[in-house]
Amino acid sequence: MFKRLFRPDRSRTAGAALYAQCAAAARTPVFYQALAVPDTVEGRFEIYALHVLLVIDRLRGEGEQASAVSQALFDALLRGLDDGLREMGVGDLSVGKKMRKLGEALYGRARNLDRALAALPATAELQELLTRTVYAGVEAPPVPQLIGWIEATRAKLAGQPLEQLLEGHVDLGGQPL
Repeated sequence: MFKRLFRPDRSRTAGAALYAQCAAAARTPVFYQALAVPDTVEGRFEIYALHVLLVIDRLRGEGEQASAVSQALFDALLRGLDDGLREMGVGDLSVGKKMRKLGEALYGRARNLDRALAALPATAELQELLTRTVYAGVEAPPVPQLIGWIEATRAKLAGQPLEQLLEGHVDLGGQPL
């Protein structure tokens, strides 16, 4: 009885593992070098969110367990953001306000990314979204290259067995470009 009571939630474990892999992939230097994503708190937020949202997009419509893993992945992203704010020295009284803003930003990114991905193969909406978010303030950003990475990553995710994702293993396609 106690084993069952204290057994870790499989969805939560898988979500945390997927988040760790998304975070590691988002730290790949080529995003910040070859793809000119600003190496700032904001630029990293955008790339982390993009990785997580692409995995969530893959899990969408795949059943109850996939929905639970997707929610656990999103929750892990929020915990990671909270931890990051605290590591940057944001005071406890300010963390809640900043997390609310980040949460709203994430929901907005998710909604806009869903709409832009639904419009593919037309890329105008995705290009506008990436220019406004990932490349805010960047002069002559290489948006087509980032769109190419998104399309390749979505194809890679689509080819992965669902069971693999539900166990917390994801292949985000390696290096962009």
